[in-house]
Amino acid sequence: MAASEKVQGPASYFPSIEKKYGQPVAHWFGVLEAAGNLKHMELVSLLKSAHGLGHGHANALVAYHLARR
Repeated sequence: MAASEKVQGPASYFPSIEKKYGQPVAHWFGVLEAAGNLKHMELVSLLKSAHGLGHGHANALVAYHLARR
């Protein structure tokens, strides 16, 4: 990717997620992986209820995680 290209999609949330919650995104992907084979909104709910993430941040992490599978 060229330096002038702006990150788009779910990955565009990663810097603010790391800053707000104090963990690298790799940590959150580990949480999602450990959760097993849940559906998208089940994973979003897990991040929100058990870890205090906001809906947009949780949704971005889950969308990126599931797209990598």
